[in-house]
Amino acid sequence: MTGFLAGLGVVLSGGVLAWMFRRSGRVSALVGAVSVVAGSVPALAAALGVLVSGAPRKLSAAWSLPMASFAVEIDSLSAFFLCAILGLSILCSLYGWGYLRPSGHARPDSGGSWLWFNMLVVFMALVVVARNAVLFLLAWEAMSVSSFFLVAHESEQASVRQAAWTYLVATHLGSALLLVMFVLVGTHTGSPDFEAWGALRNAGPVFLGVVFLLGLIGFGVKAGLYPFHVWLPEAHPAAPSHVSALMSGVMIKTGIYALIRLVSLLGQPPAWWGWLVLGIGVASGILGVVFALAQHDIKRLLAYHSVENIGIIAMGMGLGLLSWSCGLPFVMAAGFAGSILHVLNHAIFKGLLFLSAGAVVHAAGCRNLEQMGGLLRRMPATGMSFLTGAVAISGLPPLNGFVSEFMIYAAAFAAVLAGPAHLAVSAIFVIGALALIGGLAGACFTKVFGVAFLGEARSDSMAGAHECGWAMRAPQFALAAGCFIIPWIAPWLAPALFRIAGCVAGASCGAWPGRMAPLESALCWISAFSAVLLSLLLLLLALLRRRLLRGRRVEDALTWDCGYACPTNRMQYTASSFAQPITSLFRFVLGFKTHASLPSGLFPGKASFESHARDTANEYLFRPAFKLADRAMARLRWLQEGHVQVYVLYVAVTLLILLLAAL
Repeated sequence: MTGFLAGLGVVLSGGVLAWMFRRSGRVSALVGAVSVVAGSVPALAAALGVLVSGAPRKLSAAWSLPMASFAVEIDSLSAFFLCAILGLSILCSLYGWGYLRPSGHARPDSGGSWLWFNMLVVFMALVVVARNAVLFLLAWEAMSVSSFFLVAHESEQASVRQAAWTYLVATHLGSALLLVMFVLVGTHTGSPDFEAWGALRNAGPVFLGVVFLLGLIGFGVKAGLYPFHVWLPEAHPAAPSHVSALMSGVMIKTGIYALIRLVSLLGQPPAWWGWLVLGIGVASGILGVVFALAQHDIKRLLAYHSVENIGIIAMGMGLGLLSWSCGLPFVMAAGFAGSILHVLNHAIFKGLLFLSAGAVVHAAGCRNLEQMGGLLRRMPATGMSFLTGAVAISGLPPLNGFVSEFMIYAAAFAAVLAGPAHLAVSAIFVIGALALIGGLAGACFTKVFGVAFLGEARSDSMAGAHECGWAMRAPQFALAAGCFIIPWIAPWLAPALFRIAGCVAGASCGAWPGRMAPLESALCWISAFSAVLLSLLLLLLALLRRRLLRGRRVEDALTWDCGYACPTNRMQYTASSFAQPITSLFRFVLGFKTHASLPSGLFPGKASFESHARDTANEYLFRPAFKLADRAMARLRWLQEGHVQVYVLYVAVTLLILLLAAL
């Protein structure tokens, strides 16, 4: 643990130094990025050591804070999440070093940005190793506050300020529920340390159900589960792209980690826990990709795809919980293993997509798909990186998204064949939902890549787009390589994944991989062989194309222009028109708002049509609820006298009430 904590200390110290050198933008950016790399490497090495050996490392020290102790531990579950957090943090810091230096000059406020970035990395790591409720809540709150300031980086824009406040309110509502959960558990166990939570397994089902619901909502807000996702499509587009990649790739996964940890501490779940998580996962997956299809803003579209992939992770978890309650360890292991592997895969391909989209925004200064076009010729490296991420997120072989989704598919089919009726029906819903999500995701990213990178430039800003520098391209190449590597090494990842699943269920972690050998072989070798065969097939097709074109003259020519003598870029398909046949099927969910100026007369001068999808959860659930709360609070404004003496009286009365309650 010494190397791990020392590494986090280097990252935090580097953030403070970057803020101190804020007057020199170049020095500030260099110190911030280098400190993240230098500190994350030894911390990552410690996590990898635990993941390989399976032997946990822990440290506990006294703390003067009431009810708190500095109790930290790296076990297999924590180590897996640390690998994703620290690995993506290293790449995002290198990308941020180039991203925050437009035209070779750092932003004057980049020192503060690096301080909050480094703090975010440190406190995400502390969240997944904390073993004391007070330490966990402090790290959780510090993670939320630092990410709030990163979202508000360009606070001179009104939309950015609104997005940052939306995120802050949402995350603190979730934290309030978590505080209630920890108070209930601490009162029942008599200790804030997680080691004492084993006594909860003897608690009544009602108490455990309340604790689970509080945790599901509190952690679900951070994870972006539907309908608690409303902050996510607001915050991710507002933040700098390397911050969006880090938040979407790993920060929201701290909610998934905490939910898995909570389930492992509470013990074998009743069936309704699995049904609830499964239902929320299906809703998140389907609605997330449907809302993404209707978006014009490329970063907002990617944010909704985070909701979709969190839904896929929740489906694997729900299937694992249901199988656990039914006593089917093989299905449970496959469900949890697929869910946990998708955490890593999503960190890789979603980080890649956000970094590639950030390169487009950085070069062209535009996030609107309707203004893009023809970028592949101007930014070939970024275009191919984005295409790699698009194929991976669609769950297509031979890339990494296919492997984890295949494991969840396999768990669902095993549940249909071996499970009781209620589990089989739930598994059928998972299979149908995954198939629908995969098809819609493929259509969505066909739209994005076709509109943004193919065709002709739709605006002057696109015509002047250029490839980004090596500091921004190298992290994209590393993540793209990860999309190809994961399927090849899946057979070697499987023992660690099944060991983690066994630890979640409280099984003997040492004996679990051996018991899962048949399932491990069936799942991993099929996925690995499919990746290898498809990779070889693509290579052979490329070589065949090169051989057929050798010695032949290759020319560029216009595509079919429908009889128009002078086609223009306005005649290309827009993102909205491409997706319209699909989005029209879900118009009852999307709640489209349209603005049309229809042509009139024999020789109409102009016509226009615009459509915007509204988030139904925000429009019909949270916005009315907050308006109602605002009206209710307005009636209490008479308490706000404006005199200090009155406020002191309020404090004194509150303390008196608390003392009486304690007595």
